[in-house]
Amino acid sequence: MKAIVHTGPRAIEIREREKAVPDDDEVLVRVHSAGLCGSDAHAYKYEDGYEWIPIPRTMGHEYSGEVVEVGDDVTDFAVGDHVVEEPIHDCGSCFQCKNGQPNVCQNFEITGMHNDGAYTEYTTVRPRDLHLIPDGVPLGHASITEPLSIATRAVFDQSAVTPGDTVLVEGPGPIGVLVAAVADSMGANVFVSGLGKDTAYRLPLVEELGIETIDIETNDLSKVVDERTDGVGFDAVFDTTGHSSGIEMAIDHVRKGGQVVVVGLPGSPSEVFMTPVVRGEVDVNTSYGSTWRNFEQAIRLLSAGAIDADAIIDRSFSVDEPTAAFEAFLESETCKPVFSFADS
Repeated sequence: MKAIVHTGPRAIEIREREKAVPDDDEVLVRVHSAGLCGSDAHAYKYEDGYEWIPIPRTMGHEYSGEVVEVGDDVTDFAVGDHVVEEPIHDCGSCFQCKNGQPNVCQNFEITGMHNDGAYTEYTTVRPRDLHLIPDGVPLGHASITEPLSIATRAVFDQSAVTPGDTVLVEGPGPIGVLVAAVADSMGANVFVSGLGKDTAYRLPLVEELGIETIDIETNDLSKVVDERTDGVGFDAVFDTTGHSSGIEMAIDHVRKGGQVVVVGLPGSPSEVFMTPVVRGEVDVNTSYGSTWRNFEQAIRLLSAGAIDADAIIDRSFSVDEPTAAFEAFLESETCKPVFSFADS
């Protein structure tokens, strides 16, 4: 079977691999669509924090597919079921897992990093890591369930956003776009900020979703804050930039008594002056990964048509030339590339 294999820093190849065979406690999934996200791009570059990934490695952790075979011991799923995988696998036995925090499990494993992933035609999965996709959700749309679940956790679980709140999302990458879409779906007044490089593709995509954007390289964000919030500041700011300056900017533009939620993973340390944070009683929170409940929330949003998956997904990149997708992603020339491994 065909697989997209990471072979070194900024190096990937198309290789033929033996078709996966499920154990008695696994199912075999025929991959339909598989997305590319920020962590895939960091791994592709093999930058600090990702150099532990063994290579060669079949990449891919956010995908949708169809069950085509079930192991003898499997009773929860059947051939023909449409599914998505929770790619962060918790151990179930550490303190965090037992404390209801499996997304920060001490012994987690990530599909496509700790073990071979879904950038291939077939993959094996344990039923406990699968979610059933209802008939009304196309498999192509379901491919963004995993990043959408990260957004539902950030907005629904880790923030205090309510309908009518004024919200800034820093960064129009995949998670930023989905966080903005989720907040918008619940009735918040959402703005998404980006840089000049985002004006060609990513900020126009956000505008296509009906959400206002701010190019902070050509516009004074402080002036926008004054105009749109009467000088009070945003009720909530989500930092999805993955840059150390993101939290600093968030604190500058959130209102006193407001909230900052850091979702992106900065690659370098940030220096935050805490005095105004404390004096303003600003709530600084974080959000990492997602849980079973967040996946189900994401599936329901897709089922309800609350998220415009067609607008967000970019299918212009071929499985046979994956390097183009990774390089375009790193240059902000696309937002959510999705590889198609099936025609329907």
